[in-house]
Amino acid sequence: MAKVGNLTTGGKLDGSLELGQRVDGANSLQSCESLFKGKKSVIFTVPGAFTPTCSEKHLPGFVKLHDELKAAGAEVIACISVNDPFVMNAWGKDQEVGDKVLMLADGNGKWSEAAGTLVDKGAHMGMRCNRFAMILDKEMTIEWIAEGFPQ
Repeated sequence: MAKVGNLTTGGKLDGSLELGQRVDGANSLQSCESLFKGKKSVIFTVPGAFTPTCSEKHLPGFVKLHDELKAAGAEVIACISVNDPFVMNAWGKDQEVGDKVLMLADGNGKWSEAAGTLVDKGAHMGMRCNRFAMILDKEMTIEWIAEGFPQ
């Protein structure tokens, strides 16, 4: 059984946790249940928007894999980072993700804290989420999870 923080394969993602995003020019908080329940989902987390590695490899990698992931059954591909919805929205535009990746903000770090992946990256970055990726089934059960990203 794979484990990252408090998350394990076979476990369920807490549907009550909230994430933010920009919707029609306004900030919107949505529960994980409303975002992911009933949809096979690929979720990946990054320490920060606009950071070099996340902008050069991680987010573009998932954008590039969009068609392959959709063909394999993914209905939602989501990026989560401890940033505010304005930053996540701007980063998505800068990276030209369009509707390929849902850009979600963990503004106060509560989602990352509940996942057990909130870490202190020091004075320059503060509290952030470690990199990991997971696949959820339609009932929000974790089918696969891995820390970091393959090089």
